[in-house]
Amino acid sequence: MSHRIVIVGGGAGGLELATRLGKTLGKRGTANVMLVDANLTHIWKPLLHEVAAGSLNSSEDELNYVAQAKWNHFEFQLGRMSGLDRAKKKIQLAATYDEAGLELVPAREVPYDSLVISVGSTTNDFGTQGAAQHCLFLDTRKQAERFHQQLLNHYLRAHAGQTDTIEQISVAIVGAGATGVELAAELHNAAHELAAYGLDRIKPENMHITLIEAGPRVLPALPERIGGPVHKTLEKLGVNVMTNAAVSEVTADSLITADGNEIKASLKVWAAGIRAPGFLKDIDGLETNRINQLQVLPTLQTTRDENIFAFGDCAACPQPGSDRNVPPRAQAAHQQASLLAKSLKLRIEGKALPEYKYTDYGSLISLSRFSAVGNLMGNLTGSVMLEGWLARMFYVSLYRMHQMALYGPFRTAMLMLGSKIGRGTEPRLKLH
Repeated sequence: MSHRIVIVGGGAGGLELATRLGKTLGKRGTANVMLVDANLTHIWKPLLHEVAAGSLNSSEDELNYVAQAKWNHFEFQLGRMSGLDRAKKKIQLAATYDEAGLELVPAREVPYDSLVISVGSTTNDFGTQGAAQHCLFLDTRKQAERFHQQLLNHYLRAHAGQTDTIEQISVAIVGAGATGVELAAELHNAAHELAAYGLDRIKPENMHITLIEAGPRVLPALPERIGGPVHKTLEKLGVNVMTNAAVSEVTADSLITADGNEIKASLKVWAAGIRAPGFLKDIDGLETNRINQLQVLPTLQTTRDENIFAFGDCAACPQPGSDRNVPPRAQAAHQQASLLAKSLKLRIEGKALPEYKYTDYGSLISLSRFSAVGNLMGNLTGSVMLEGWLARMFYVSLYRMHQMALYGPFRTAMLMLGSKIGRGTEPRLKLH
């Protein structure tokens, strides 16, 4: 029987790994590669802020797992992992239901020889009172689309009004990391686009965007030489940036900070902090940390089971020579997927596994069509600061690299051509 590799989680890293393994081990019959995900389609998570603002139509940029599996010699199973039996080397998948509540796919068990967990992360609201009830999150495509629909509903209600009163809308974003910063810029762009299409009862200057950060500066995980210019650009765009402002409570129409300041907002987004999905917490005795991440060795094997690997945001992977773990970033997941594609082949052959060493190639932050800021790092160039059009081009290239890993050069080129042609026949913003 072929070696059974089961990958749970079809995010950027999991999908890239399944595709690579399918093209090699799966195609040759060396291994039976299976990808498990709770959804039928994939969209690159760093694009969800664009889906929320409406500048990206998720239906056009989604990838279908069933088709990807057929094209790349792996199997896809629809399901959400709910349990693990390490002794029997099986995972449990919960039943899947349709919109009417009828069982679509029954609960079942899936056997494995090598298990790879890459279920990503969710937003961490730190137990803040009212956050879960009154804030929107941007962890999934469905959540991003829900935000976009609520935003559009505000404009449509205002547009249908019978008076000449100028309407206003207030958006509060908690967390000035990459997601919060990029969403604020995209919303500013959306306000101008919506007005240009005639939904001008709410003027662009009357969309009030407040970005709230508990720490002393925006983009706290990135160098200050990036955060400084981004802060200035946001303020030029009219975004109200509040630092050293920890949110202690969220109500139906406002946020309250620890020092008692109240921020009125009709739309509230929580984009601060991450944690791994709750079902991973001490699952069948595996070691996890306080934010549910699976503790892994440098080989990306879990500390208590050599048959189980974990990578991406759901894994706490140590950095050699540092007391910190590998940061939860897309480039880390991509690097780890590339390593595991080699490691699993070596494991089947009974050879020693390589260790993962994180390489930081820099950071890029998109400020919609207005600008982009970042730095590129390499052995030859050192650290190079980028701004404006050039930084924007490098930012776009990150997504194209992801597509290359999934589709190959030719199909990616066709997707780029189709996207360019489509711009002339579609609205610049999703209006439904």
